Amino acid sequence: MSRRNILIVDDSELNRALLSDMLSSDFDILEAENGVEAVRILHERELEISLVLLDIIMPEMDGFEVLAVMNQKGWIKSIPVIMISAETSSTSIDRAYDLGAIDYISRPFDERTVKHRVSSNFMLSLRQQEMTEMLSSQIYQKEKDNSLMIEILSHIVEFRNGESGLHVLHVNVITQMLLEALVKKTNKYPLTNHEIRMIATASSLHDIGKISIPPEILNKPGKFTPEEHEIMKQHTVEGAKMLDAIPFHKDEMLLKLGYQICRWHHERYDGRGYPDGLKGDDIPISAQVVSMADVYDALTGERCYKPKIEPDKAVQMIMNGECGQFNPLLTECLLEILPRLKTELSVASMSSNVEAKLQDTVKQILKNDSGGASDRSIRLLERERQKFQYLSDISLEITFDYTVIPETLQFSERGADILGLPLMISEPSKSAAWLKIFKKEDFAHFVDMINNTNPANSVIIDKYRLTIGGEEKWGKVIAKAIWNDAEPPELEGAIGKIVDVSDEIKAMEYFEMRANHDAKTGLFNYNAAKKVISNMLSQNNGKKYVLAMFDLDNFKEANDQYGHLFGDELLAEIAERLRNNMRSTDIAARMGGDEFILFMEYKNTVKPQIARIFKRLTESYKDFSVGISMGIVTSESYTGDYDSLFKMADEAMYFVKKNKKNNYCFYNDIKDKK
Repeated sequence: MSRRNILIVDDSELNRALLSDMLSSDFDILEAENGVEAVRILHERELEISLVLLDIIMPEMDGFEVLAVMNQKGWIKSIPVIMISAETSSTSIDRAYDLGAIDYISRPFDERTVKHRVSSNFMLSLRQQEMTEMLSSQIYQKEKDNSLMIEILSHIVEFRNGESGLHVLHVNVITQMLLEALVKKTNKYPLTNHEIRMIATASSLHDIGKISIPPEILNKPGKFTPEEHEIMKQHTVEGAKMLDAIPFHKDEMLLKLGYQICRWHHERYDGRGYPDGLKGDDIPISAQVVSMADVYDALTGERCYKPKIEPDKAVQMIMNGECGQFNPLLTECLLEILPRLKTELSVASMSSNVEAKLQDTVKQILKNDSGGASDRSIRLLERERQKFQYLSDISLEITFDYTVIPETLQFSERGADILGLPLMISEPSKSAAWLKIFKKEDFAHFVDMINNTNPANSVIIDKYRLTIGGEEKWGKVIAKAIWNDAEPPELEGAIGKIVDVSDEIKAMEYFEMRANHDAKTGLFNYNAAKKVISNMLSQNNGKKYVLAMFDLDNFKEANDQYGHLFGDELLAEIAERLRNNMRSTDIAARMGGDEFILFMEYKNTVKPQIARIFKRLTESYKDFSVGISMGIVTSESYTGDYDSLFKMADEAMYFVKKNKKNNYCFYNDIKDKK
């Protein structure tokens, strides 16, 4: 049965009642008094809501903010939104459409118009949903057919190899579980869910080249001779050739992944695999994962030439390098999934001939009692005003009323219980109990904000350090000032709430740190450093600054000789040397690759500092000779912007690289030689 629930979001209960009266004969009605409550209902009952009628101007979270959240969560793709507002400016209407609203109904409401527009948009949305489901079903069927054909072909190979065919299924399961664990652990391999499924499907082709191997070698129970082993190793190349020889669909992802997996699933992270001796992340991640899945299942499965090995021992052998070296991140992932893997493979083995069924989560549709709606509308018409109400967000809520004369604070029962305070406090600015919760200077700031708020725009939001539940936390204080009708208006007090946002603050700080810092070295990234440095230069405070830019002369040699892991290790070492030789006020950043910048303030001369830092940076690391080319420019006789300084330092650095590497020079020393 189609969903027929409509969510009406409006801070006016009268408006909600009028709309409910108009639509309740055809739809079940859900109501929200503000944007926060609307988001909560959408989160809890997303699958049940057919359409949203959304007001624009509301306290705490307006309609535009609700639309922004619906876009962020992806709800806007499946739940149509019609804006309902007395705000008819073209700017507001355009903004609503830009954020995904599909229609706009202005107040006052005309019943016939509301019913027609809601029904039309509901039917259109229903038709689009049916088309989407039909297209998804077709795509699913196509992927299922492709997977089935690949599995049939792979099982033929396994049958020829004298095996049961479970190896193909097991490799598929292990591959998918490893990839899912990998993308949770690191951003280094940004794979989508679709790409993970495709790699798992393509894993079934990993041994297709064995079709070309003579059966007497393929099924030999004993150890291969060196000549036989060389022939057996050719199955990687032969499998890749078969896929490469397919005349059509060469650009299809499945075919490309199949080629990578066939050819390189016997490569090893240290470069000692075959057929091409690839090393580190030169091996596609698809082949790396299938390689580990193949080895694990080969160890734990029974073969004509060996008995099976217990899973824990197999993992230990992989970690000890007895089967060749693997990506360290993948070995960590294998350890993490091992408890679940044993169960998954057991289930997969038992159900290998049974198609997995799609499981749909069906929620019980809760219907609201719409009786007496007309009577309610009449009662609401008699109300003179409604008190502004703040409702629960997703965490601790402390609701309060603040009165200026006499100065008092009154809490909700839950709020008073959380804070361990009485329901009412007189003169809170002098209350020792209250000032343990809300620091005196912060409370004074809050009162000042209320006093200085424009009556036409009286919602206040600020963050303070508060003691909530006995712990010092970040609290978001949201309040609306209450004014009387005098000329000019006089402040009477405020109503509002305090919400514990400690986790939100920590998350924002973490993401801000991640956004501004380079993942490999922990230094600033280039954009963040440029912003900070530009701000320092723009203050024009008479201070002297120096900008040094450098890169590693022989970084490619480090990667080629010692591997990419050593290269990453070397970058981290250079970053650590910078940190140990700079002050807290200095700025160091990795621009990308092996290029770095260092920005410092200096008093009289900077040359001794540069010489000391250069010497430290160029010390050998693990028998590897570190060389850098550094260009330096000072702002002492120059008042330009960051881009100009950067260009000069860049020219000085490339002068060093062109003339004498593993050295440094100042821009002033070369500008006459250009």
